[in-house]
Order: sequence, then C-alpha cells, then structure tokens
Amino acid sequence: MANRKINGLTCGRKLLLPGAAVLALTVPVFTGLVDVSQVRAQSAENPTFEVASVKLHAQGTDRNSLAPPTVLPGGRFESKFPLAMLISFAYKLPFNQSARWTGIPDWAKGPEGLYDVEAKGVMPPGLSMQARNDRVRAMVQALLVDRFKLLIRRESKEMPVYALLVAKGGPKLQRADIDEEDCPEGSLNALGPVSPSTPIPDVCHAFNGGMGRGLHAKAANISDLAAYVENWTDRPLLDKTGIKGLYRFETKGWLPMGASADAGSSDVADRLTVFEMFGQLGLRMEPQKGVVEVYVIDHIEKPSEN
Repeated sequence: MANRKINGLTCGRKLLLPGAAVLALTVPVFTGLVDVSQVRAQSAENPTFEVASVKLHAQGTDRNSLAPPTVLPGGRFESKFPLAMLISFAYKLPFNQSARWTGIPDWAKGPEGLYDVEAKGVMPPGLSMQARNDRVRAMVQALLVDRFKLLIRRESKEMPVYALLVAKGGPKLQRADIDEEDCPEGSLNALGPVSPSTPIPDVCHAFNGGMGRGLHAKAANISDLAAYVENWTDRPLLDKTGIKGLYRFETKGWLPMGASADAGSSDVADRLTVFEMFGQLGLRMEPQKGVVEVYVIDHIEKPSEN
C-alpha cells in the first residue's frame, strides 16, 4: 500500500470513521488498578523504538492531516489515527470485528483518542520485508505498553469463521512478475486500508483499495489476501487453500456483507458480493467453525505527552 489515504473516505469527518464506526466495539474497558509489573513484563517481550513521540493530534481532521499506521524506510514509523487503529495494526487484527478483540474504550476510537505517533528503531541488515514489518509491529506493541499502559492478553476461542478454499475447477490466479527474493524494499509501505490513487502498490504483500474500490496488489500471497479482506467480513477469514507463492490481484469492488444488489440502486447494480469476488479468483468462502486467536484488553489509558 503505497500511499497514506483511507479507502473510500473523502472528507475529514469520514476519516475519523475507523475510530467511530468501523471500529465500533462495545465491550467496556477494565477499570481496575494497573499491575505495573505486568506492564513492564509485556514491554520487555518486544524490541523497542530508539526514540518515539506521542502527541494528541491538533491539526484538524481533514484527510491531509491524517495518516494510517505507516512503516517508513530507515526504521521510521508514523501514525496519525485513532488509537484503536494503532492497536489493530500492532496485533494484525481486522478493524471491524469485535469478536477478535474486546475491551476498547470509546475514547480510543474517535477524535479524543487521535494521536500523532512518530518513532524510529534499529533495523538489522538483511531482513525480509515481512520480517521488517513484523519487527515494527513488535516495537509498536512495546510503545503501546509503555505509553498507553496497555495490558492485553491472547486467548484461543472457537467461533464461526469463513474458510477460504479452492473452488471447483481450481484457482484462477495470475502469477506475480517477481518472486519473494526479488521483492523491493525501498518504498513506503502503508499497512492499513488505503485509497487506490496508486492502483498497484510497488511493494510486496500489500494491497490498495478494499470493498468499494476492489483489490489491487502487485505481489501478494493468499494469506495476505485473506487477512486484508477480513477487514470487511462479518467473521474471521482463514486461509485454507494451501496455495503458495505470490500473485497479482485486480478485482472489482464488492457489496457489504448482507447487502443485496437487487435493491435497484444504480450504485450497487454492478457490484459483486464478496463470495462472487472470490469466485472470480477460483476461490470460495465456506462457513465453518474454527479456533481463532482473540485479544482481550484489560487496561489502557491516555498517555502523558512527550
């Protein structure tokens, strides 16, 4: 994802939707005393940024002043978005599924929880792009613990899921022009849903677009595809295709889950359902039961700015 605008949100007010509506989680946060030793223990598990600044956003809410969590060259990182999206980024959680993470307080989803985060950390030489991004995510986790006193625990839970499977007739996928070892590393890599003003990201394992704009990727695997589309499904989406390798993706947009194209609106008449979108790729979504990792936030608080 090569630029830093949110997909389908065209004004400042809409840019706060990830905090106010898309991230509409309703489970209240735990309000007991913080166990400082627990906070320190969680922070010590991860590498940390060398320097980090966390400040309440004060530049308005127009799209030009906001930026999703973004990995930058040289070990740099920035985010100018509600705290809930920062947590979603750090733990690779879909931003629309309350079943996957609970305990988010209301203030962390909207303007009151909109923070400017700028940080820099050391990147060991020779890391793959995925290893680099995972290292930055770990640093963000440590920052959340340190600055926001985040206490979060992971559990395994059986719940309704969608399994992504190969459809009858086999996959209809276009191989990427490059292999994993040839993936470029010098470009920006925005790891959130972004506007496809640059239709194809020039990095691997990254998508532009989304539900309304369709998917656009230069070189991504099926697990990347499932994780990205999961942001718009009503239950977890698990890759069970067994398909390996990198592929090029370009699809049409699709309707929200539960919506119908028979409503007569010209805006949706030519839209696919998400099931049909996958069908055009030779894949299918099958409702199943599955064990999924979920995250429970036991405590989080507003930081002191520095």
